[in-house]
Amino acid sequence: MKKTINRLKNIIKPFKNIFLLITVIFIFWMLFFDANSWLIHRELNSEIEALNVKKEFYKNEINSDKKQIKILQTPEGVEKYAREKYTMKKENEDIYIVETDTLKPKE
Repeated sequence: MKKTINRLKNIIKPFKNIFLLITVIFIFWMLFFDANSWLIHRELNSEIEALNVKKEFYKNEINSDKKQIKILQTPEGVEKYAREKYTMKKENEDIYIVETDTLKPKE
């Protein structure tokens, strides 16, 4: 019994100093309960990382769209796009559409 009481006294002894106690409470409050706490900063940093990933994705999409627009500004590019997407053809030619999923692979 005396051993546990002595251990408890040794644990409580540093907290008798009021400055240390206030400092510990202040640090605990700032880490977990304050409006700018560590937990909130951690959540915000993860959101920032996710937004940066989206930003890079959209930058790459913009660059690929700019390349596509540049290609479509030429008559050859417009003709190629019309032939591929809308299966348009010239007056004196025939178009055959072969779907790849209907063909059986060779074994």
